[in-house]
Amino acid sequence: MESNRRMETNRIDRRNFLKTAATAAGALAADRVVHAADSGGVPTRALGRTGEKVSCIGLGGYHIGQSKLSDEQSVQLIRQAVDRGITFLDNCWDYNDGTSETRMGKALAGGYRNKVFLMTKIDGRTKGSCAQQIDESLQRLQTDHVDLMQFHEVIRLEDPDRIFGEGGAMEAMLEAKKAGKVRFIGFTGHKDPYVHLRMLDHARQHNFHFDSVRCP
Repeated sequence: MESNRRMETNRIDRRNFLKTAATAAGALAADRVVHAADSGGVPTRALGRTGEKVSCIGLGGYHIGQSKLSDEQSVQLIRQAVDRGITFLDNCWDYNDGTSETRMGKALAGGYRNKVFLMTKIDGRTKGSCAQQIDESLQRLQTDHVDLMQFHEVIRLEDPDRIFGEGGAMEAMLEAKKAGKVRFIGFTGHKDPYVHLRMLDHARQHNFHFDSVRCP
């Protein structure tokens, strides 16, 4: 009987200890979350093969260029996102006829450019059109380089052939990287996975490895 009482007491003490420890751990975790929120911290994730870590939530550039927002509202939106810990910004040469990049460029002035990992995309498939679009994007974004430049919407069977072919867009992209205009190179696709696989096959055949691939 005495032994049974001791065992029951030990179980109660152990249960109370675990309950107290769990409560303390929960309070500590909650305190850390609060402090993270107060400091504007956002969890980060590794981005592809870049070796860079970016906020796990990014700010897309398409909607900030729409007419329902003014330039001032767009700039405010972008800067408040960065101030709260968003470090990954996405855009594209053709979003809203360039308005999206122009507004983001305005927002990144005054030191904000150095706080973010900036990505944009181009649609050109020839060397000439790609080079022109890269320079236009840099001008709109008011920066001398983009952290990640992607070939946009690789959705047609012939896209990989055009990009990697003689006089194709990859020639201009590699030259831009060598010149310091582009740090990393990637591509996006939104249709048939077979096209994406062809793009990766073409890259391997040319001894090239993409830093980032986005195929939702």
